[in-house]
Amino acid sequence: MRITTKGRYALRAILYLINCSEDKPISIKILSEHTQLSPEFLEQIFFRLRKADIITSTRGPGGGFRFIKSAEDISVNDIFLAVDEGYHVAPCTEEDPHRADCAYSDNCVACDFWQYTNQIFVEYFSKVTLQDVMDKKFPGLT
Repeated sequence: MRITTKGRYALRAILYLINCSEDKPISIKILSEHTQLSPEFLEQIFFRLRKADIITSTRGPGGGFRFIKSAEDISVNDIFLAVDEGYHVAPCTEEDPHRADCAYSDNCVACDFWQYTNQIFVEYFSKVTLQDVMDKKFPGLT
């Protein structure tokens, strides 16, 4: 399984926003400086997070981004889905397995295993909240 750069950067940026926001808007410039991510890429990510009703934005001086929901109410999966981050362990776990780049998608004996494994990841990322990540408390791990 591989999480793309967009998914990893979105998680990094949103965790920084949690850590420093204190309910006041944080600008893209500040986010960029502290996360070492380009402002243009952050704009794309935060546009999608805003569209998913995870964050809101304020324009003008003193403007920026802040959360609509609390960190306890946002899962890692919510972030990945908001930025259109697909994570799949094999081509047959894509939404349309017949479009996948797998010559065996119609009669693969391992397809059920890959779909089950992929579902485990989806369920896990849905259980882990941003607050869990901040607190380093990961469900199911000791």
